[in-house]
Amino acid sequence: MIVTEIIAITKSRYRVVLDETMSFVLYKGELNRFHIQEGAEFPEDIYRSLLHETLPKRAKLRCMNLLKSRDYTRKQLEDKLRQGGYPAKIIEDALAYIESYGYIDDEKYAKEFIAYNMQKKSRIRIENDLLKRGISRELICKVFDELKAMGMEADEVDMIEKLLLKKNFYTQSATDEEKRKIYGFLYRKGFHTDVINRVLYD
Repeated sequence: MIVTEIIAITKSRYRVVLDETMSFVLYKGELNRFHIQEGAEFPEDIYRSLLHETLPKRAKLRCMNLLKSRDYTRKQLEDKLRQGGYPAKIIEDALAYIESYGYIDDEKYAKEFIAYNMQKKSRIRIENDLLKRGISRELICKVFDELKAMGMEADEVDMIEKLLLKKNFYTQSATDEEKRKIYGFLYRKGFHTDVINRVLYD
């Protein structure tokens, strides 16, 4: 394997590209210690050690350190590791390791997220937020149904009325033009059209 390119990411971290296809990130000290240079052969023993020991351990520690501050979904951790330049196999193995100990649980994450935001955001807004975090629509619907069965359900009419109150908007005295503008505002917030119409026009 030939070191095709060494790209500086920061002053201390560099992306090493092998044979123009394989790449991973190393620290400057590691480049010096292993005498890694562009155009040179990458030592086979160092390659095996990095791919089977150093980088897998580093990826797992990266996940654990991230999880110390807050919860993450599987996709969020995957994105963090990808940004860190870890090869796909190492990312998958690190996530499997973290999952095996229950440190990431997308269903638990979705339940806590929905329960916390249920009375502040529309269902559509919550769904979109969770989809961006890598939670499947099927799992989101399942969690909403479970919470509903437990008696936890959002009152979107109440949410809209509180938003209107904050904006000093009163439906009785509002003009048609003002209602059209506030309708657009509420629609962008993710509220269903039938709920918006009920509040503004009923």
